[in-house]
Amino acid sequence: MFKDKTLLITGGTGSFGNAVLKRFLSTDIKEIRIFSRDEKKQDDMRKRFASDKLKFYIGDVRDYQSILNATRGVDFIFHAAALKQVPSCEFHPMEAVKTNVLGTDNVLEAAIQNNIKRVICLSTDKAVYPINAMGISKAMMEKVMVAKSRAGNSTVICATRYGNVMASRGSVIPLFIDQIRAGKSLSITDPNMTRFMMTLADAVDLVLYAFEHGNNGDIFVQKAPAATVDVLARALTDLVGKPQHPIQVIGTRHGEKLYEALLSREEMACAEDMGDYFRVLPDLRDLNYSKFIEQGEEKISQTEDYNSHNTERLDVEGMKRLLLKLDFMRAIQRGEFATPEE
Repeated sequence: MFKDKTLLITGGTGSFGNAVLKRFLSTDIKEIRIFSRDEKKQDDMRKRFASDKLKFYIGDVRDYQSILNATRGVDFIFHAAALKQVPSCEFHPMEAVKTNVLGTDNVLEAAIQNNIKRVICLSTDKAVYPINAMGISKAMMEKVMVAKSRAGNSTVICATRYGNVMASRGSVIPLFIDQIRAGKSLSITDPNMTRFMMTLADAVDLVLYAFEHGNNGDIFVQKAPAATVDVLARALTDLVGKPQHPIQVIGTRHGEKLYEALLSREEMACAEDMGDYFRVLPDLRDLNYSKFIEQGEEKISQTEDYNSHNTERLDVEGMKRLLLKLDFMRAIQRGEFATPEE
């Protein structure tokens, strides 16, 4: 699908962009463009991969002209640029709007203007029943994606939505490892809190599945197992040989849920089961208000959402097997110093 094609990744210096490069640089793709605003990370990536196929563009999705210039001659876009730290978005919600909502609008408008063939937008489980600014901005990003996909242009625009990417930068697993190394107690919010668990490889697979099967406005979700924070902590301490490492329960932080949902009840009622994935079709009703006021959907009343409480639940052994799929964890077990998954 990507032979002799040009792919642009917004926010491409992050964990997802690094994972895509590992997967793609050895293929027959013609060019991969990394679009981001951090020149230091771009320079590190340039030295790390040292590939003629890799091109770097400094810019910001908030600046329409910079993304318009970077998308000229591009075939496909993976839109991963985002503000995604819950606390920082809570304190600076308009910054989340500028990047996650307005920035997405800029990317999609540039894609349409430059006749990009396909755009995949990356979203999060926090966009479902959102309670924090990050989730709300991502939910709005999805609405922008669906609205743009209705325009009837030649660019196919769809999205993926996933939960916790294990050992990605800024996630809880590297934090726990740092706390163990420093001899500090593991800081757990609520032992019964559940989260979906997936690897970076899973995240790339989901985007590629959406790329191959997506139609305008579709949102794709991978069926994923979940675990409690307590199970994750016990699996992690077992794997590093410190099963008795102390744990401190600090309580739920602002903007956090007890569990996350990957699909709302309303979405589950109309989702297509694709085996390992769900496809959520866009709501293509027009602005004829009678369709909203006079017509209901009986299936919605009979369906529940797809969340980290009712999905497959991992025990400690299952969590350990999943953790050992990570290069990061295998390096830690060997006693090596490892950085978060890139």
